[in-house]
Amino acid sequence: MNSPSCLGRLRGGGFHRLRLRTSLTTASQGEGDHMDGKRILASVAAMMAISASPPASAAQAPSPDRVGHEPVIETGDVDRFYTLYDSAAGRPSAEQLQAYLDGGSTGLTHLAKVRRVTGARMAEAMAARPEIYVEARACADHLPRVRTRVAEGLARFIDQYPEAQFPSATFVIGRGRPVAVGSPVDGIQVGLEALCATDFINPDIEDRFVGVLIHEYVHTQQAPELTEKEQFTVLEVSLAEGVAEFVTELLMGAPAYTYLEPQTRGRELEIETAFLADIDKTDLKDWVYNSTPEKPGDLGYWAGYRIAKAYYRRAPDKKAALRAILQMTDAKAFLAESGWRPGMNLD
Repeated sequence: MNSPSCLGRLRGGGFHRLRLRTSLTTASQGEGDHMDGKRILASVAAMMAISASPPASAAQAPSPDRVGHEPVIETGDVDRFYTLYDSAAGRPSAEQLQAYLDGGSTGLTHLAKVRRVTGARMAEAMAARPEIYVEARACADHLPRVRTRVAEGLARFIDQYPEAQFPSATFVIGRGRPVAVGSPVDGIQVGLEALCATDFINPDIEDRFVGVLIHEYVHTQQAPELTEKEQFTVLEVSLAEGVAEFVTELLMGAPAYTYLEPQTRGRELEIETAFLADIDKTDLKDWVYNSTPEKPGDLGYWAGYRIAKAYYRRAPDKKAALRAILQMTDAKAFLAESGWRPGMNLD
C-alpha cells in the first residue's frame, strides 16, 4: 500500500514517487559509487543547465543540511543504485542491496531508518514490482522543467516568507514506498521509483513532481513542535499535511494531491462532519496515509487544507497569516481561530 508524502517521524504509508535517468544526475559518467556527494544548486540558472557534470558552484556549496535560500538536490544514491542494478542484470541480491543502503547518503540512511527499508525488503519489492525500477529511468525528460518550476515556486515562497531556509533534498531508490518524507529537522527524501508509479496523485508527470516537491519543502518550514510529535491526533496530522497542501496551492496554483478535490466535491458537509467527530483520535488510519492506487484516500489532507484556507481567507494581513500557518503549534487553537466549519463554502 502506498500513500502520499508523510512527515519525517510518521510511520504511515508514503505516496510521492519520482523517476530519474542516471544520465541526468549531477555526477560525471563513470564515477559510480563516488557520486554520492555531488549536488545541483537548484536555482533557475542551474536547473536550466543540466548536464553530466555538476555545476562549478557545487564544489563551493554550503552544507546540505541547511543551505539558505537555494535548495540543494542530491542524486548520488540513484546513480549508485543503477550502477548496481546494471551490473546485476536488474536482479541484485538482498546482500548487494543492503550494501547499497549501508553505503548511502545521510538522506538515504535516514529514510531507511524511519521507513524500515532493508536490503531484504528491497529485494522483495523488486521481485514483486520489477517494472517500477525499469520505469524509474523513464521520467527524466520532465526534470529540467520540473526543476525550473520548483525554483520559481520557492522564489515566491521566499517573497511571502523571507525567513525560509531550504534544506537539501535527497533522491533515492528504495522499496517502492514512501514517495517522499519531509521534515524541518531531517530535510527531504524522495523515493524516485515510487513517485512515477503514483499517477493517481496527478496524471500529469511534471505537475506531480512539482507539487510533491513543493509540498515537502513546505514541511521543512513548519514548526517541529507540530511535525515531530511521537503521537499525533487526527487534527494535528491533518493540519500538518493540509498546511503543506494549502501553501503548495498558494505558491503554484494547485495543491499536490489534485485527486482530492473531485473526490470530495459535493460531500464537504458529510466528510467534514465525520472528520470533526474524530479530531481527537490517535488512530489515524481513517484519515491519512491510507491511499492506494485502487482506492485513493487521505481525506485528512483535504480537511486540513480546508481549515488552513479558511484561516488565510479571513486574515487581513496575508503575510502574517502565512507565518502563523507555518509556525502553528497548537492545532486546537488554530482550528478555533480559523473560523472553519464543516461544509463551509471556500470557493
